[in-house]
Amino acid sequence: MNKEDKLKKLTAQTELPNFWNDNLKAQSIMKKISDIGDEIEKLSTLKKSCHDALELAKLGDNSIRPDLETESARIENILEKLELNISLSGPYDKGNTLLSINAGAGGTDAQDWAAMLQRMYLRWAEKKGYKSEIVNLSEGEEAGIKSITALISGKYAYGYLRSEKGVHRLVRLSPFDAAHRRHTSFAQVDVLPEVAAEDPTVEINPNDLQIDVFKSAGAGGQNVQKNETAIRITHKPTGIVVICQNERSQLQNRENAMKVLRGRLYAIKLDEQEKKMTELRGEYQKAEWGSQIRSYILHPYKRVKDHRTNLEVGNTQAVLDGDIDKFIEAYLMNKQKLTK
Repeated sequence: MNKEDKLKKLTAQTELPNFWNDNLKAQSIMKKISDIGDEIEKLSTLKKSCHDALELAKLGDNSIRPDLETESARIENILEKLELNISLSGPYDKGNTLLSINAGAGGTDAQDWAAMLQRMYLRWAEKKGYKSEIVNLSEGEEAGIKSITALISGKYAYGYLRSEKGVHRLVRLSPFDAAHRRHTSFAQVDVLPEVAAEDPTVEINPNDLQIDVFKSAGAGGQNVQKNETAIRITHKPTGIVVICQNERSQLQNRENAMKVLRGRLYAIKLDEQEKKMTELRGEYQKAEWGSQIRSYILHPYKRVKDHRTNLEVGNTQAVLDGDIDKFIEAYLMNKQKLTK
């Protein structure tokens, strides 16, 4: 079924008299209609651009050649992005994502590195026009952060950021070492989809949950919460523990904690499926601290290298300021080639 037929079929459902009886299902259908409509419009605009460029090229007028070359490069860039989006065909790729960063071994240096990654990803999200909301944050004793979970909302947020999952390694002269020696720090980045409560892919039995309420940790003084608003949810069958305490509302913290729990339970199912497939192909390797996906070298030279695609970038500051699209696109394109 082509996109136009899909759009007609979905639009026909909106005309049924009982369409809005199930509000969640109706909203899901309306979102699909919007997404498919956007895709059709982009393809139609691209087709017209190609047609107009060909017609101008047939004139054989050398004076408009520079303009045609510019237009050709623009069309090629659009085609590359469309090809990239083809690889984002997973059930949650078009949706929002929960990004978690956890400092590894290394004390203050590792916690500072986790904070640098937080800044990098939030800057990237801002450049994309995505909305970022910190769901939970645990600050370091001296500097940086121990862990953070943020909800990144925007089209393809999960599809793009899932390529960032893994261990990230930093090598630099430590600003926390009196002797100013070179240190290596690690941080683990985890990327989860935002799974809706009504999604049948992840079913949670309320009896499997232990929910504890406590006072949120604060910086002291006026910032300390006097009410018990923080939520800790323990999923007894898996042992997963989720804590959310950034919101002042207990209800909002609970909702955010359930979002993270649903994402983690889905990730377990996905990891089990991928493990089976990679074991069958003889490619499975256990994820360990030594198996970093990317290294950020700030001393003795400056370079960021992705170990999965071998892509290297010399402008480390630009990368740390959120310019990571090159790494994301290279990974997704490489993965698409491997699965063909």
